[in-house]
Amino acid sequence: MARKVLVLGEVRDGSLRNVSFEAIAAGKTVAEGGEVVAVLLGDNVNALGQELIQYGADRVVVVEDEKLSQYSSDGFSQAFMAVVDSEKPDGIVFGHTALGKDLSPKIASKLETGLISDATDVEVAGGNLVFTRPIYSGKAFEKKIVTDGVIFATVRPNNIAPLEKDESRTGDVSKVTAEIKDLRTIIKEVVRKASEGVDLSEAKVVIAGGRGVKSADGFEPLKELANVLGGAIGASRGACDADYCDYSLQIGQTGKVVTPDLYIACGISGAIQHLAGMSNSKVIVAINKDPEANIFKVADYGIVGDLFEVVPMLTEEFKKLKVASS
Repeated sequence: MARKVLVLGEVRDGSLRNVSFEAIAAGKTVAEGGEVVAVLLGDNVNALGQELIQYGADRVVVVEDEKLSQYSSDGFSQAFMAVVDSEKPDGIVFGHTALGKDLSPKIASKLETGLISDATDVEVAGGNLVFTRPIYSGKAFEKKIVTDGVIFATVRPNNIAPLEKDESRTGDVSKVTAEIKDLRTIIKEVVRKASEGVDLSEAKVVIAGGRGVKSADGFEPLKELANVLGGAIGASRGACDADYCDYSLQIGQTGKVVTPDLYIACGISGAIQHLAGMSNSKVIVAINKDPEANIFKVADYGIVGDLFEVVPMLTEEFKKLKVASS
């Protein structure tokens, strides 16, 4: 059954987030041969439209307004609903990001339709469109089928591979006018606490520290390893509670959920709340002095040792590999 599917393209610091391309890939599956229309909301974002088409969108609809220069649920919901009214979609796909998690329930409520959140896979099976999503903090998975109304889902970053970029691909980029009014919240300033560099939620490699790093300075060897591997720094709640790092780096049930290709846990015991945020990583490496630490139960590779000895050794070996391959 061919469908028209709207996919929200997320913009951060003037660039498209990778999850936008993953959402397009998911939208292609949902469309089942129909049309995938990417949506860009913001101020001066029109130039990004062709990149979405190169990643598989059939065309792009843009809503530009200076009131959309910073995200607000009121402003973005009004803008997106203007596109919905114009396009009359059969399906909608967002990334399961901070923005997607805030905006999607509001849009679903306005459309009076259901919402499948945090999908890790979407496929056509037995003639039905089937979404897979984790439940019980990732200890089990459920499959969902939409039987009525607009199909609406958010997809977890780093789980659905984007389509290969085709720079020769072109398509129509058009604009829709939306009246953005009665905003209850106005963003005057954005203060970023997260460290600069790779976005933790989209990182292919995550180096995470726990109470075992012992201090804020204890994160320095982890940061060096992350820099060598092009990865991001994360932390357990214990490390955040101890003021070793900012809570923006927290991974776990009450923090961020990450699914990188490689997750290296340094000095993390492996409390169930932390595992809920990283246990679906493709390869998990644990470094801990305690051979009985719970983290080893989910690790693909375990190193029993002092992280302050092991991490610098790993860093040096990876540096050698980079030099040899260059």
